[in-house]
Amino acid sequence: MSEKACRTCRLIVSGDVCPTCKDSELTKAYEGFILVINPESEVGNAIAAKTPGKYALKIK
Repeated sequence: MSEKACRTCRLIVSGDVCPTCKDSELTKAYEGFILVINPESEVGNAIAAKTPGKYALKIK
């Protein structure tokens, strides 16, 4: 499966539905990513990460 970014929360997933926000509006058109280990860190807060994971930096 190819990875897609959720347009709502920017989490990169390999399925057809985002497990975090349950949205099915996903796209393959994204640039860059950041790995968030602790969503409560400065970086996690800056990108509004709710769970640990891989997040898209820019969605086209």
